[in-house]
Order: sequence, then C-alpha cells, then structure tokens
Amino acid sequence: MRYKRYGKRPLRHALAAPFIWGVSIPLIVLDICAEIYHQVAFRLYGLDLVKRSDYIRIDRHRLKYLGFFDKLNCVYCGYANGVAAYFVEIAARTEEYWCGIKHAHYMGFKEPKHHKNFARYGDKCDLEKKYPLKKNQKLKN
Repeated sequence: MRYKRYGKRPLRHALAAPFIWGVSIPLIVLDICAEIYHQVAFRLYGLDLVKRSDYIRIDRHRLKYLGFFDKLNCVYCGYANGVAAYFVEIAARTEEYWCGIKHAHYMGFKEPKHHKNFARYGDKCDLEKKYPLKKNQKLKN
C-alpha cells in the first residue's frame, strides 16, 4: 500500500481510477473466454485442468483494519492479478502441448519458466529427441 506514503496525490489517484477500473470489463470478458477455452479444450486434449483457486485469491477484504476503498481495491487486485496469473498458466500449458520449442535468443527477452524443457530453437535433433514422432511420420527440414 505504497500509495499511503503519498497522501498529497488525491487528484492524481482520482484521475487514474477510471483507467484502472475501466480494465475490469475486458478482464471479466477475458476471464469468461479463457475459462470456456480451458474447460473445453483441455478436456479434449486430455490435459489436467488448472486449479483456479491456486491463482485467484480474494480474501483481503475481510481484514477489519482496512477502510472501504482499501478493501475494494484489494478485491480488484486479487481478482485482476489472479485472472492474469491463471490465464498465463492456461496459455503456458497450451504452449507446452502445441509448441515445445524455445524462442530464438533476443537481448532482453525473459524466457518463461515453462520453456525450460522445450527443444532448443533451430535444433531439429533436440526437437526429435524431446518429441519423437509416430512411426511413418517425417519432420520436414
């Protein structure tokens, strides 16, 4: 709650509020779409479902020592950051299923943790070793 250190910024905080809260509608739409995809596609792929409660946690509003707006902000942040983390996990598992190849190395690019076991970029032998093809299938050069 670093904002409490800057008590002389109420106008700035008020001006930023519509931009923060305006994201809530697209966030809810993303959440609904991601959940539909997750429930349908993961079952079709035979993948384990991501446990939503491991990512979305809304509990800080129960703290008696917080004011109303702090509680409201905590609900929003718990939901927004939780949905973002949940979506990233769904996307990561999808990427692992469909494309287990690392990206080319670029300065400043931070490789996601789930890429650690992916095949190296441009390394056909590593790809074939990590993802052996069925009999009668050939990998194009």
